[in-house]
Amino acid sequence: MDRRNFVLKTAAGASLAMMAPSFAFGLGKGQDKIRIGFIGVGARGTGQLGLTLQRKDILVTAVCDIDQERLANASKMVQDAGMKKPATFGAGPYDYQKLLQREDVDAVIISTPWLWHTPMAIDAMEAKKAVGLEVAGAFDIQECWALVDAYEKTGTPFMILENVAYRRDVMAVLNMVRQNLFGEIIHLQGGYQHDLRHVKFNNGQQLYGGGVEFGEKGYSEARWRTNHSVNRNGDIYPTHGLGPVANYINNNRGNRFVYLTSTSSKARGLHEYIVEHPQGGKSHPNADVEFKLGDIVTTVIKCAQGETIVLSHDTNLPRPYSLGFRVQGTDGIWMDVNDGIYIEGKSPAHEWESDAAYMKQYDHPLWKKYESDSAGAGHGGMDFFVIHAFVEALKRNEPMPMDVYDCVSWAAVTCMTEQSIANGSAPVQFPDFTRGKWLTRKPIFGFDDRY
Repeated sequence: MDRRNFVLKTAAGASLAMMAPSFAFGLGKGQDKIRIGFIGVGARGTGQLGLTLQRKDILVTAVCDIDQERLANASKMVQDAGMKKPATFGAGPYDYQKLLQREDVDAVIISTPWLWHTPMAIDAMEAKKAVGLEVAGAFDIQECWALVDAYEKTGTPFMILENVAYRRDVMAVLNMVRQNLFGEIIHLQGGYQHDLRHVKFNNGQQLYGGGVEFGEKGYSEARWRTNHSVNRNGDIYPTHGLGPVANYINNNRGNRFVYLTSTSSKARGLHEYIVEHPQGGKSHPNADVEFKLGDIVTTVIKCAQGETIVLSHDTNLPRPYSLGFRVQGTDGIWMDVNDGIYIEGKSPAHEWESDAAYMKQYDHPLWKKYESDSAGAGHGGMDFFVIHAFVEALKRNEPMPMDVYDCVSWAAVTCMTEQSIANGSAPVQFPDFTRGKWLTRKPIFGFDDRY
């Protein structure tokens, strides 16, 4: 199905008799808990559900997934947490629309395959359900504008759940940037550098342990994620590397991305994985698949205030995990690859020093306050903070710390890099999704210890 038509028709033409919400994006009269519905309870959604169930200020009232086993497991998790059995929806891919009709759902958390993010988020905003949306890249610019238009038309709270923005060292460096430790920021780097071959190929019996099957024969993410590598060539997962550094330079709030160029390497990693895997080999049908996604995609972004950002996507080759952050200014540099920092006039001349003391000194107030609450949460505690921020902003009826404009400016990198690569690494201009509001909007992310 044509992607653009799918998004626009789903968003504009959902013939739902939507009911008005029972709260005005804050706790309503006599209401002491936010009522949340979950759309998508696969691996990611189940993790977010588990964290949400630990909070005393929420009720999970509905869950939706077309996988009946996942749906039943989510329902059991809710009941095991002492809540009543949630309404369940799993009759088909559009059954989530029935969840959005419910009066006992104030907000939804969407953790579905990437293709569904935008239409589901738009339908939710049209239904006046606050949206917490998991991360993904955009398929086209029209999709991004459709998301912005729905937000501006409905005024419904929207947050992109970019957990790496809350990583402890990332937030400490945010503190360093705002206290001018690095001087004027000149250049930044980040990326998604993570060997995901075992995730992109599995067969159910060896979940996250390997295999060479994907698509209809795959299980979990392998059913849908790997097809992006078959059919697309660009930075298909940009937000983990870009979101944190965007906050350092106040993107959409006094600064913005202006244009990008992108270059892709040849594609060899996934083919080699299939050929060399014990369940694969040269004669396996998947050995004939031609993967379009280059193994290394490198993108350079130019910003309105003159900064440059280098963004990397690298998931199809053997390597240790690293997001490759680098923050460099007129007075010094930090890099997470070697946990190293250099501050002119403070560090030994021309020598790296450990960033450990700086991380302690500049530890962000959020982490100091919620360290014990985040213990055991996914991704080193980061997952706690995105759920916490979403719920707290709703309770207070305050702006989301990472909003729809952040979402689309980060997600647009995917379709823009596809365009740049297809045209010989030609520059591609970023739309101004804020329609000029970036000039006067003030930074809000991470400015206090609330969320």
